[in-house]
Amino acid sequence: MDAGSASSSLRIVAVPWLAFGHLLPYLELSERLAERGHRVSYVSTPRNLARLPPLRPATAPRVDLVALPLPRVDGLPGGAESTNDVPDQQRELHWKAFDGLAAHFAEFMAAACADEATRPHWVIADCFHHWVAASAVEHKVPCAMLLPTAAVIAAAQPPSTEQSEARAETRPRYEQEDMAPMFDDQGASGMSLAQRWQLTKERSALGVIRSCVEWEPESFPLVPTLLDMPVVPLGLLPPSPDGGRRAGGANESSEHATVRWLDAQRPGSVVYVALGSEVPLPLEQVHELALGLELAGTRFLWALRKPSGAAVLDDGADMLPPGFQQRTRDQGLVTTGWVPQMSILAHAAVGGFLTHCGRNSLIEGLLFGHPLVMLPIFGDQGPNARQMEVKKVGLQVARDESDGSFDRHGVSSAVRAVMVDGEARRNFVAGAAKMQVVVANSERQERYIDEFVHHLRSHGAAIATDGKATTAATS
Repeated sequence: MDAGSASSSLRIVAVPWLAFGHLLPYLELSERLAERGHRVSYVSTPRNLARLPPLRPATAPRVDLVALPLPRVDGLPGGAESTNDVPDQQRELHWKAFDGLAAHFAEFMAAACADEATRPHWVIADCFHHWVAASAVEHKVPCAMLLPTAAVIAAAQPPSTEQSEARAETRPRYEQEDMAPMFDDQGASGMSLAQRWQLTKERSALGVIRSCVEWEPESFPLVPTLLDMPVVPLGLLPPSPDGGRRAGGANESSEHATVRWLDAQRPGSVVYVALGSEVPLPLEQVHELALGLELAGTRFLWALRKPSGAAVLDDGADMLPPGFQQRTRDQGLVTTGWVPQMSILAHAAVGGFLTHCGRNSLIEGLLFGHPLVMLPIFGDQGPNARQMEVKKVGLQVARDESDGSFDRHGVSSAVRAVMVDGEARRNFVAGAAKMQVVVANSERQERYIDEFVHHLRSHGAAIATDGKATTAATS
C-alpha cells in the first residue's frame, strides 16, 4: 500500500450522488484514500451523512464529512434527501433540490480554494454532477468523473457501427424503452440525464470507474475510446472485512434474527433474496416472486422491501400472497427493514443469491463465491446481469420481452437451476468461484487504489504544467 507522507498527501473532494448505492462505495473509496495518508472532504446532505456507517477509527481523522443543506422544494417531503426517501412520482423534484446544492457547493469550493493549505488537488464527481465539475473548473481544480460499469457504457452507445448494433440487439425491448427517459427533461429540473452526463464529461479531465479488466475483460478496454477520455480503474472496492458490521456492531449482526435463523439451516441450503433498497417491484410482481420461491421448494431468506404503491405492516404480511407465510413457515423467512447483508452472505447456510444485479450486490455476493439468480429491474442491472450470465455465475429469471414482467414459474425454474439441479448448480458454483478469485484478491484491489493515486499525482502535475485546466474552463 502506498502511504503518502504529510508533505505529499493529496486533498480530494468527493461528491457522490444522493443514493446509498453511490454514497457507500464513495465512503469506501474515501477511507481507502485516507488509509494512504490523503485527506478527503466527503460532501453530501446532513441526513444522508447521519445515516452512513461510522468511519473507522484509523481513517476518521482524515475524512471530513461536509454537510450541505438540501434546498426545500414545494411538493418534496421534508427530509427526503436520498433517492430511497423519494416516491417515483417525485423524482423530478428531487433532481431540482439536488441542483439547488450548486450554490452551497460553490461557496464550499471558494472557501477551500482561498487558502493554499486547504485547496483541493482533485474533485471526484458522480457522473450527473455537472455543477460540481463546473465549480472545479472555475477554481482550476481538475475534476475526475466517476463512471458506471463498462458494460453499461458499451451498451449505451448509439448504434452507429456494426458492433454497437449487435450490442443493442442483445438488450430486450423493455430495457431499451427504459433508457428513453434519460434523454427527456426531468420535469421540474429542466435537464435530462444525458445532458447532465455530457456537461460533466466535458468539464472532467479524467474518467474513473469502479471496475477492472479482470471483472469486465470484454468491455473495459473499449471505454477510453468510446468516451474519448482517459479512464482509470479503481478496482472493485469490495467492502472491508468489517464493512457489513459497522452499522450495528459485530455483536448486533451476529444476534440479528436473520443470522440466528440461518444458524439452524444446513450448509449451502438457503437462497438469500434481496433486490436492493431502491428497487420497488409492483405488488403483483412481489406476489409472483413469492409464489416462485414457494414453488421452487428451496429454503429462502428474503429481505423484502416495500412494493411500489403498497402500504406496509411491520411483518410484511400485507405485501405477500394470502396464506404464503403460513404455508412456507418451515421453508423460509421473510423480513422487512435493515438486515446485516454482509453477515448473511458470509454465513455457511447461504448457497445462492437472488439479486437485482446492482453493482454493490454483485460484488458482495461474489466476494463469498455465491452463484446468482438474477432479476435485473432497471438502469445498469440488465447489462450487469448479461455480463455475469456470460461468465456462467448464474441464471436470469425468464422475462416477458415486451414489458419485463416475470412469473412464478420463471422464478422457480431459475432458483432450482442454481440451487438444486446437480450439474447446472456445479457449473454455476464453479463460475462464481472464478469471479470470487477476482473480487477477493485484496492485494490486487489495493494495488488499483495505489495506481489511481499515482494517476491523480501525474495527471494533476501534467495539467498544472501544460494548462489543460484552463483549456477545460473555456471548452
